[in-house]
Amino acid sequence: MPKPMLQIALDTLTVDEAIENVEKIYKYIDVIEVGTILIASQGKKAIKEISNKYKDKIIVADGKIADAGSVFAMMFFDNGADFTTAICAAETQTIKSVLDTAKLYGKDKDVQIELTSNFNWKQVEEWKKIGIKQVVYHRSRDAQLAGVNWTQNDIKTIKKFDEMGFKVTITGGISLKDIEFFKDVNVYIFIVGRSIRDAENLSLEAQKFKDQIDKYYA
Repeated sequence: MPKPMLQIALDTLTVDEAIENVEKIYKYIDVIEVGTILIASQGKKAIKEISNKYKDKIIVADGKIADAGSVFAMMFFDNGADFTTAICAAETQTIKSVLDTAKLYGKDKDVQIELTSNFNWKQVEEWKKIGIKQVVYHRSRDAQLAGVNWTQNDIKTIKKFDEMGFKVTITGGISLKDIEFFKDVNVYIFIVGRSIRDAENLSLEAQKFKDQIDKYYA
């Protein structure tokens, strides 16, 4: 089973704070996410500054695009994003326009569909037909705060996506013990945000996540 990558979610309010976080954990992460909150706060310059500084990492602009797909995609890829996200509620044509625009910037540029609980398998078939290869399986921030835990239904759904040929990224308050919970499913990327950013020692916490991934995906 391929070893998942580790992604840091930078949902900070300033680019300076985001870079300060990355500097402490740089050697342990594979993917840097310019989070939706950071994009809303600092705009496309956040993507540009971070992508210019960390050229050897995959840069995700978590735009959660819902409309005007090509417009947002151009802004994000123009400023150095490798991947961007579209929300699952977006029209298929919007998602296609994001993907088509991504490919204008290079074969390695891609689109991830950010899943909420409000998607259906007919939509998933449509995404597959237009060439989408990545989904982000997401437990919402509000659900986490309400104490919603991962279940075997989540495992079942992730396995179905995997069987359909999708690369599955998992996010939503990922903790160290969650890595073990998902050890029997193919995971492309684990996204960790506050579990690392709010730690007393960011570097040590990031190392623990990397070690946990190495342990269960040897």
